[in-house]
Amino acid sequence: MLLRGADRAAFAVALAGRLRTAGVGAGLTEVDDFVRALRVSPPASRTALYWTARIALLRRQEDLAAFDRVFSAVFDDAPPLPLTRAAQREARRDEVNLPVRGGGDQSIGGGGLPWATLPAVLSVDETEAEDDRIRLPELRPSALAALAERPFEELDAGQTALLGEALREALARWPTRRSRRHAADPSGRRVALRPTIARARRTGWEAMTVVRERPVRRPRRVVMLCDVSESMRAQAAAYLHLMRAFTTVCEAEVFAFATTLTRLTPALRQSSARAAIEQATVAVGDRFGGTRIASNLTALLDSHHGNALRGAIAIVASDGWDSEPPEKMTAAMRRLRRRAYTILWLNPRAGAPGFRPDVLAMAAAAPFCDALLPAATFADLTDVVRRLTAVSTR
Repeated sequence: MLLRGADRAAFAVALAGRLRTAGVGAGLTEVDDFVRALRVSPPASRTALYWTARIALLRRQEDLAAFDRVFSAVFDDAPPLPLTRAAQREARRDEVNLPVRGGGDQSIGGGGLPWATLPAVLSVDETEAEDDRIRLPELRPSALAALAERPFEELDAGQTALLGEALREALARWPTRRSRRHAADPSGRRVALRPTIARARRTGWEAMTVVRERPVRRPRRVVMLCDVSESMRAQAAAYLHLMRAFTTVCEAEVFAFATTLTRLTPALRQSSARAAIEQATVAVGDRFGGTRIASNLTALLDSHHGNALRGAIAIVASDGWDSEPPEKMTAAMRRLRRRAYTILWLNPRAGAPGFRPDVLAMAAAAPFCDALLPAATFADLTDVVRRLTAVSTR
């Protein structure tokens, strides 16, 4: 028997992982079918194993070439299969030396399955010589990671700009939305009627070739409002870098507010980070003053830029200290809730132990927010970016 004493589950998972790396859609259902097939009919030869894996793991004709390539690469120079615990105990009881399974190439074309390999068993003299020439590197946090954990008020302008560029790089994926357009895709769930009927004209109006399609994904707009009042002085520069990352990567609208609302999208779209921050700072004439959160939210909703909030991800960066009554905040957030797709509130004090949104304005806004996130360090802002890219449903 080909897989006698081998761990069938580990074998199936490793082979399916290699197939997924090559672009073959071998999911959990296919892996479960493969494990069941190995248990019901253990393969006695490589040919039998090939057909068992092909029938259980393949679902599409176009994946056949990739499957054959991976199967050949894996089994042309295959290491010993991973043993089950029972087989390992039996091997130790019979004092059988297991062959070393380390050192194999883990790429698709290099042969061998990606098992959890065992280190080579060396003699005493070989161990001493190995210790003399092999040194494992000590893993330490990079300077950028160390700066990301420091509060904003402890960073200078150069360090803030460096971390701002890191935020831009973190936006590798942008949230998308489903549009009304469709594109041809062999793995789509919907049948494209017009292309299917057009191809049926060549076969006597028999639909021999079914064309499938999927919805086209479009970038979802992000609208961010940043509080630049006196209580947010330490965080204002860092939040400007976050807004610049939004505007330079994809479609976004950004605003700053204290007592009035200022649109900063054109200023922050410049290629130079220093010039963009300087121009945005000059444009905000009421910075480091009082705070009117509800009035500025209402002003944005009433302006022609308020249409940008429809179906968008709205981000409000503020500590919640407002000089206006909470009833006005409730009315503004209710309107924003009906228009936006998702509302994220960034509060620099949310990460403090025992924090509760007890401030009147913050307590009025919290029920309408999908998430209240801490934003006191650049590590927190990086988590916000990751959460933003993962937004798919409300």
